[in-house]
Amino acid sequence: MADDQTITADVLTATAQGRLRSIIERVERLEEDKQAVLTDIKEVFAEAKGEGYDVKVLKKVIARRKQDKAKAQEEEAIFDLYLSALGEV
Repeated sequence: MADDQTITADVLTATAQGRLRSIIERVERLEEDKQAVLTDIKEVFAEAKGEGYDVKVLKKVIARRKQDKAKAQEEEAIFDLYLSALGEV
């Protein structure tokens, strides 16, 4: 198996190997940045919870704000229809 990896590495030019290394290192840095952002978001939600906000509802509000307005209205109408059909409203 080590021979296969060596042969594959030999096929790539030095430029291609450098480019591959650069791409991988960029992705690794972005993954680190992403983890830092996720940690920051978690801290903001903890802060909001500490101030008495319902984090689950906050996440729903954020998700709704990301949605297209027409899509959100359609989803809400279908939701209301389903509840009505079940006799919930």
